[in-house]
Amino acid sequence: MLELASTQRSEAGTFREAPHNLEVEQALLGAILVNNDLLNVISTDLKPDCFYAGIHGKIYAVIQRFHDKGQIANPVTLSHYFAQNDEIEDQYLSRLAAAAITVIDARDYADILVDLSMKRELIRIGEDVVNDAYVHDSPDTAEQHVERAEQALFNLANAGSEQRGFQSIRHGLNEALLRTEEALKREGTVVGIPTGLSALDRLLGGLSDSDLLILAGRPSMGKTALATSLAYGACKALQEAKDETPRSVGFFSLEMSSEQLANRLLASTTNINSSKLLRGDLSDQEFSDLVQQSNELSKIPFFIDDTPALTIAAVRTRARRLKRLHNLGFLVVDYLQLVRGSGRDGGSRVQEISEITQGLKAIAKELNIPVLALSQLSRAVESREDKRPQLSDLRESGSIEQDADVVMFVYREEYYMMRSQPKEGTDEHAQWQAKMEEIHGLADVIVAKQRHGPIGTVTLQFQSEFTRFRDLEREEFAPQGF
Repeated sequence: MLELASTQRSEAGTFREAPHNLEVEQALLGAILVNNDLLNVISTDLKPDCFYAGIHGKIYAVIQRFHDKGQIANPVTLSHYFAQNDEIEDQYLSRLAAAAITVIDARDYADILVDLSMKRELIRIGEDVVNDAYVHDSPDTAEQHVERAEQALFNLANAGSEQRGFQSIRHGLNEALLRTEEALKREGTVVGIPTGLSALDRLLGGLSDSDLLILAGRPSMGKTALATSLAYGACKALQEAKDETPRSVGFFSLEMSSEQLANRLLASTTNINSSKLLRGDLSDQEFSDLVQQSNELSKIPFFIDDTPALTIAAVRTRARRLKRLHNLGFLVVDYLQLVRGSGRDGGSRVQEISEITQGLKAIAKELNIPVLALSQLSRAVESREDKRPQLSDLRESGSIEQDADVVMFVYREEYYMMRSQPKEGTDEHAQWQAKMEEIHGLADVIVAKQRHGPIGTVTLQFQSEFTRFRDLEREEFAPQGF
């Protein structure tokens, strides 16, 4: 294949040179030599390696070095520098200065060079992809090749935005005012993406972009059901926002299949018992409602990836892809302990979890979206009389607690009370029964950490037959301050 491709190129008789423009490089360098202040007005994305001619890149780097030291960079001072290194003829710098352009042109010329540099980098990435794929004894899978290629392309596309540097406080103030204005439009309750659970929205202020949220709990507490409720509520809110480019929701379901997750959404939105859906025990009317709701759900921008045992690198790559194709607005990972690290360092599980949580936080910041990751709790909860979870109950809690902006626990007292039923006919049983009636269907969402707001507890209604959470008719919301 390689020989055939080479032959075709030879027979075509053409030689393709990488995109560049030496005249623009010379004109821009000449202008900077005449007026060093141009360094303050041209794009900060212009780096020495953006120049095609190596000597031009060296000249630009030296000009920057002189300017950073407060020294004047002109043909005279630079001639002295390069004379010591014997890299450039004496008159070349003077000829560059003679080709100087105006300040306004300088900005445009710098942008041209950055664009040409990106095209050359694009060619290099393409060559690397081809060459890597031709290595027959490579230990990497095709999927890993794709992940590397997508990461390289994403890094190239975001090279400028990732290195913004210092910004005036005016920028931050404008963003803060815009967020507050959005909250004002929503009656002052939500600045982020609404979850569909008003009590939780009041405590969190919605799901904030660039935040990593952890939702933890013991098995059977309803973590996935709550995450699904939040994802569905956020998806509806994003759909109703009527943004220029509609945003979507992504759900990494590493434990359940997409069919099982879809079944939960159907049960939640049709008010049909989930066990009846599994058994197919439906009336004609219920089946008709099910089909209709399925058609409605298929229209919402809700995407599920149920690939098991993904690495954090694969999660990041696929999230980027969804961002690019469907403008990802909210991401859920169910659950954190099922994600794998890179395995490069051969470290402990604690180190691996640290790599994963740092990776999830990086995704949230890089894509500017909220990321919700579910997490298991240690068995230490079961050994305590008070089984309400605490931050110390998080598995490998150090890194999870440190990297998360919000840590929430879901706790259902009813689950534990049900397993401590006293003997019937006793006073204890009567008290137990009264308590069970009081807490039936209630679930607490405990916000134990919130970097930008108060902690507190929200009580919700958990309808296990429909695998969904809802607001109580009487809203229970107990913030506890910062």
